[in-house]
Amino acid sequence: MSLHRSKIFLACTLAAAGMLSACSKDKNTEQKTDSLTATAPATGQASPILEHNAKQRLINTLQESLKKANINVKIIDIKTTEIPNIYWVNLDGMPSVYATADGKYLIQGDVLRLGDTKLKNVSQDLQAAENKKLFAALNPKDLIVYPAQGATKHIVYVFTDANCPYCHKLHEHLPEINAKGIEVRYIAWPRGEQFFPTMEAIWCNNDRKAAFNAVVQGQQIPAVQCNSPVKAQYQLGIKIGVNGTPAIYSQDGLYLGGYLSPEELEQHLEK
Repeated sequence: MSLHRSKIFLACTLAAAGMLSACSKDKNTEQKTDSLTATAPATGQASPILEHNAKQRLINTLQESLKKANINVKIIDIKTTEIPNIYWVNLDGMPSVYATADGKYLIQGDVLRLGDTKLKNVSQDLQAAENKKLFAALNPKDLIVYPAQGATKHIVYVFTDANCPYCHKLHEHLPEINAKGIEVRYIAWPRGEQFFPTMEAIWCNNDRKAAFNAVVQGQQIPAVQCNSPVKAQYQLGIKIGVNGTPAIYSQDGLYLGGYLSPEELEQHLEK
């Protein structure tokens, strides 16, 4: 699978910007963050930190620290997690991160819980809930939609690049996937600047499916410019953590995987 941007690269980039180190603060900020620490939960469940404007205080503390570190990003929301003193932070236009209750540290990546027969990805449900809202806000007219044959059992969203070999492989199996009652909705996600013109030409074409098929078959299509949603869809992928194509998500926002055979895709959805 071709990768546009690995998670490791993103982590290194943010670390260089200072996101993964302690953020500087003045004396007043210390007092505010200390009070937040005093009310931090012992269980990671709902706590006083999210009551009586404390939630906004933590957002403000994090926002100020990001600004001091010259990181221009807006915090949309924070949520409690099952992890003591750790909160999930939803960022505008960037993958979500975790923050400590005192607002001193940001943590990137997945958090895995031990103790059961299988590892539990704590991040998965939090991110899926956000993804579900983002997918629901998409206009199907801005996508390339391949309806299910017969009754629709499932809908999947696929971040795709017409120049991606594994996307070609998945595309070849669309009739089989649709025959299983699965509707496929393509979201444009060019893996690099050099692929943007082709994806723009496809999305600006009056017949997107025919244009996509032509590119998959190695044909050249004329460059077309329009007010396309390609850049917005690319940013959506960055926002939810897409780092390669194809990237398949359920309608509920769960990441199912990269390339999956029709049988594997059906099994994932039935679970």
